[in-house]
Order: sequence, then C-alpha cells, then structure tokens
Amino acid sequence: MVIVQDRSLRKHTGGRNTSTRPRRVAQKGNNPVMTNVGAKRVRTNRSRGGSERAGLLSVDEINVLDSNTKKYSKAKLKNVKENSANRNYVRRNILTKGAIVETDKGTAKITSRPGQGKAVNAVLQ
Repeated sequence: MVIVQDRSLRKHTGGRNTSTRPRRVAQKGNNPVMTNVGAKRVRTNRSRGGSERAGLLSVDEINVLDSNTKKYSKAKLKNVKENSANRNYVRRNILTKGAIVETDKGTAKITSRPGQGKAVNAVLQ
C-alpha cells in the first residue's frame, strides 16, 4: 500500500474525513531507509522535477574526521556500539545520525543522515 503524506483519515472527534480529490504523486511518502553495516548498496528514488534522491541501504566504509588534524580519511566500519535513537538498532547494526560506531581508526559518532545521502560522515571520539 502506498504511503501518503496527507491529512488524517479520522477527525479529532473520531469521525471519518472524506477526500474531495484523489491522491497526488506529490503527496507520496517513503518507508524509512534502515542503513546497516555491509557491502555498499544505494537505492535511488525519483523525486519531484525528475531529480533523484539517494539512500544508502548498507555501507562498509565511512568518512572519519580527526578533530585534532582537521582531516578526513576513510575507515572500515566494524559495528554499531551505541545508538540513542533506539537500543534495538545496536543489535541490528542500523546506522542513524548520532550513532556511535566502531571503526578500524577508533570509535566515531555519525554526523550525517545515512538514509538520505550516498556517504556516511563521522567524527572520531
């Protein structure tokens, strides 16, 4: 079934809202992209105006910023150590903004939103 970002089908009183027109493509929504640790896979969705939005389904390399030297470098991703968004994401190795991950260069905190771009950025802790 299609996810539609429209008003609720129920009124605040519990009665039903009836639409005066059909659903539009511009109201279409998407399920959340649960980016996890694995070989890099990217999903692209066509958005309004013919442009494309990319979302990472899985990734194994991240861009890590060393705050002392102010330089980025690539690091291999091992697993998720902490995630304040949901504790079950740690068990499932799901990457979100703010998650603390283990890399081969040390622990890092993710600063980008992996489900909405083609790369994952992080800062070493």
